[in-house]
Amino acid sequence: MPMSRWVGVLAVAAVLGIAGCGPGHGPAATTGGSASPAASTPDRSASSSSAPAQASAGPTGGHLAGAVPAGFAATSVTWVSPEEAFVLGTAPCAHAPCTAVLRTLNRGASWVGLPGPAEAVGAPGLEGGTPVLWGIRFATPEHGFAFGGGVWETTDGGERWVRDFVPAGSFLSLAIAGGQVLALNALCAPGGGCEEGALLRRPLNGGVWTGVAQATVPSLLDPADLIATQAGVAAALDGRDVLVTRDGGLSVTAHPIPCPSLAQAPSVAVTSATGLAILCTGEGYTGHTIKQVYVSGDDGEHWALAGAPSPDGDAGTLAATPAGQLAIATESAASWLFYSPNSGASWQIVSQQDDGGAGWADLGFTTVTDGVVVHGPADSDGNATQRPGQLLLTGDAGATWYPVRF
Repeated sequence: MPMSRWVGVLAVAAVLGIAGCGPGHGPAATTGGSASPAASTPDRSASSSSAPAQASAGPTGGHLAGAVPAGFAATSVTWVSPEEAFVLGTAPCAHAPCTAVLRTLNRGASWVGLPGPAEAVGAPGLEGGTPVLWGIRFATPEHGFAFGGGVWETTDGGERWVRDFVPAGSFLSLAIAGGQVLALNALCAPGGGCEEGALLRRPLNGGVWTGVAQATVPSLLDPADLIATQAGVAAALDGRDVLVTRDGGLSVTAHPIPCPSLAQAPSVAVTSATGLAILCTGEGYTGHTIKQVYVSGDDGEHWALAGAPSPDGDAGTLAATPAGQLAIATESAASWLFYSPNSGASWQIVSQQDDGGAGWADLGFTTVTDGVVVHGPADSDGNATQRPGQLLLTGDAGATWYPVRF
């Protein structure tokens, strides 16, 4: 890959516009796919303090810890075990921001409210210049991150949140892999699109944010899912390449995507330690796109066409179980979930929500059978836009889905 496409370390944070308390806002390739140190050629990056900025700490937001706020609507979900999960969301309150975090220890049978970061939930391009949050990811039951127009961090299971010093721009997606925090950061215009994307990494226990690679920012259906992880492997897309790392971005490989020349790849899934699946979409017409799923057993060096899901919906997010079942979340005039029991060879629609295209967030699997998705993620403080914000679970690898009551 040309040197100019690498992203390195920028020692002087002010040059990039490091965001602390103020507004700021979930890969590198080498020729031939060989691994190479990601930070070897500086270009664009950022640094941060090894300790989070204590911009805000302790119970924050408009909800008290303990009870589940009335009218709670989910924005994003993260699992740290098959039973334990954290949900970022919002509910009507008297004192904004109305952000809250819920925690379950029994796979959604009961929930406890936690204080949320002192920042409203929202969506990229809808924030009007004010930082908002749209994603949550936990590495352990204690250590987690909420992200969007910046990054908030907790090391005590969500009891206290502090805002980190991070690069300027929107943190579209964030994932934890190989002892590193990976993030897709991009410059987004209020009410407009996002561009100039870069994949960054930072040690999980704190330290400098380092550039890994430039990365394209596709049309966003679910920005928090732009980095796929499984089996210690993380993958992301960079235009016509898929980028794969097994060490949290310290080294990466790249291989061309198999999509036809006029098609794009909105989503990639990690299927195993060496396996990938990719969704290609193109030839859009009246709320439909021609969809094809390709699979690889060698990190994308070789691809095979698996099958063609229904054309219903624009683009989509792809997820995989460790046993080879696949799922797609897509939307246009409605919202659909597709399911494949055989690595993409055949597909069926397993859920259709006639919701005007409320969409989905955080489609993923925690075991060979257990999965999760958020239907109609809340994108406004107090859920003023009255989105569904509903959590759906599956216990049969995506063949059927059922709602969870908060």
